[in-house]
Amino acid sequence: MSQKFSTKIIACSFARPDAYGAIGFPVYRNAAFEFADSESIAAAFQYRHDLHTYSRISNPTVSHLEAKIKAASGAEYVMALASGMAAISDTFFTIACAGSNIVSSPHLFGNTFALFASTLPAFGVEVRFVNTDNPDEIAAAIDENTCAFYSELITNPHLEIADLPKISQILKEKHVPMVIDSTVVPWCGYDARACGIDIEVISATKYISGGATSIGGAIVDYGTFDWKNNRKLQQIPKPKGMSRFAFKLKSEIARNTGACMAPDTAFLQALGMETLQLRYERMSQTAYRLAEYISQHEKVAKVNYPELAGNPYREISDRMFVAHPGAMFTVSLENKEACYRFMDRLQIIRRATNLFDNKTLVIHPESTIYGTFSKENKALTGIEPALLRFSAGLEDFEDLRDDIHQALNE
Repeated sequence: MSQKFSTKIIACSFARPDAYGAIGFPVYRNAAFEFADSESIAAAFQYRHDLHTYSRISNPTVSHLEAKIKAASGAEYVMALASGMAAISDTFFTIACAGSNIVSSPHLFGNTFALFASTLPAFGVEVRFVNTDNPDEIAAAIDENTCAFYSELITNPHLEIADLPKISQILKEKHVPMVIDSTVVPWCGYDARACGIDIEVISATKYISGGATSIGGAIVDYGTFDWKNNRKLQQIPKPKGMSRFAFKLKSEIARNTGACMAPDTAFLQALGMETLQLRYERMSQTAYRLAEYISQHEKVAKVNYPELAGNPYREISDRMFVAHPGAMFTVSLENKEACYRFMDRLQIIRRATNLFDNKTLVIHPESTIYGTFSKENKALTGIEPALLRFSAGLEDFEDLRDDIHQALNE
């Protein structure tokens, strides 16, 4: 019987029946797992059967979260990790090597930009920053050493939307995988396969965690890319039941980097998955209503939310996303000082980093997330001093509206 989004997550079966009939998957906090004999433990370490050996490599509670993400996304393979940055790092440790390059937008979350601009180049990986609104520029940047095209589904905090279905056509012709950070919109809000996405990287800290309960990340492999042309993966025989990418990630990279998810984190995030659609729809609706309200205020220079009338990404947003495109929006005031005064007057909205907490959050990106960047890198990433980023939570719209009203008018 065909199931809808939330049902698939909640009804996700256990890999093995629980000894006590628990309907919530238990937390397996232990580090190691016992085997009946020598042959069995050897077989597990050599991937001849899928049993847990050591929680840095795999853990039953983490595997259950991965199964829920797989059910929600329709992916072929999922790996949960310690953070969203761990997911991005392990993805490129898997597919990139010295001499390869990544084609990417420079308009990225601060730590992702720093990874691309500083960390990966130290290992001989070039990152070519392009305007992702221009498909011709993307095509011109790709060569035989390009290991991936990378972008955020909706850029944070710029709220730009690359036309992924159109870009996907270019990438398929050039045999380049599409790797997308889809943290800002979960699977109930868009169709990753229809966009041409091959690999997703996600900060599970956001929507998945169920209200900022824990730090986590995930790599989602749709099994849609043939890795035979990738220099690091082409020598790997096609493994049964997973892609070359997933096998390399599982058998080498994740084991060696050690950025494993803790079982307690997996328990919290599996629970968060069960209310993901409800929270996402409520938060997104609130974000749209707040953005629409603030856009009418005389002290506001600009409000950016893709669904607003006149937004340059409205057509792409309507085509790619279901209903409202996420719970993040930005507001530009007169200057940095006006931003600080406004933030300091807020009484309900919290001054904090993170996105998609149950609480509504506001942050000044230029002085915080990008605060240590050089002027040149701030310009390259497009971060302006007069910009505020909001993440809509689950409070009542009227209370959030009134809080913003008093902060703007005092």
